[in-house]
Amino acid sequence: MLNSNGAAPPTPLLEIDGVSLDFGGVRALSNVHFNVYSGTIQAIIGPNGAGKTSLLNCISGLYRPQHGAIRFEGRNIVGMAPHHIARLGIARSFQNIELFRHMTVLDNLMLGRHIHMRSGVLSGGVYWGRAQREEIAHREIVEQVIDLLEIQSIRKKVVGALPYGLQKRVELGRALAMSPRLLLLDEPMAGMNSEEKEDMARFILDVNEEWGATIVLIEHDMGVVMDISDCVAVLEFGLLLANGSPDEVRSDPKVIDAYLGREHAVRQEW
Repeated sequence: MLNSNGAAPPTPLLEIDGVSLDFGGVRALSNVHFNVYSGTIQAIIGPNGAGKTSLLNCISGLYRPQHGAIRFEGRNIVGMAPHHIARLGIARSFQNIELFRHMTVLDNLMLGRHIHMRSGVLSGGVYWGRAQREEIAHREIVEQVIDLLEIQSIRKKVVGALPYGLQKRVELGRALAMSPRLLLLDEPMAGMNSEEKEDMARFILDVNEEWGATIVLIEHDMGVVMDISDCVAVLEFGLLLANGSPDEVRSDPKVIDAYLGREHAVRQEW
């Protein structure tokens, strides 16, 4: 089917097709539908308990929905193990920092390359030939991540000794080290001050624009969401209330009533 200008519509990179997820008698997601297109930043917003993280967990393979399909590049990934999904090109960060706190920043970033490592145990153990060449190649990619996120000065520091904001940046870096085509970010700015949020927003835009990664972002800071997102999906109690451009979503009466409560709150916060 052709769109209004006579061109074929773009093919979604990620399709959320009727996804429903239950935990016993509690429905976390109910028939959620929306598409994410290559090269975009797709935000997911909603109050606490809306199902946002549950949806990311379904995409990354941590949860298996009872109904619906999740297609990445046309392939249904429901039921696939998380490490297989990661190998397809999907990486994520977590709401709560999930780093190896007693290891250095560099070591944590190198661990992000593990899904791409091909050397066997023997060649890796003697560190010769293929294993040596492979580590050099992986190290070059990690160095690019370090430069992008401006963390050269902390590369050899132990992660657990870093301030919270820098730990969040390192976690983003570990996800980027996987060279993902789709990057899932679960509240990457939670707990940050305004300066740290500005830096993180800039890095996310750089990842999208310079590295070409498509991003699905959960975030509570509506100012950030409206500034950097191409499309915004709104969840409430597992239901999709709206999905559209920031301007469309901010003026949607259902979103105002259910999420923001009062229209003047939109003007003040957004």
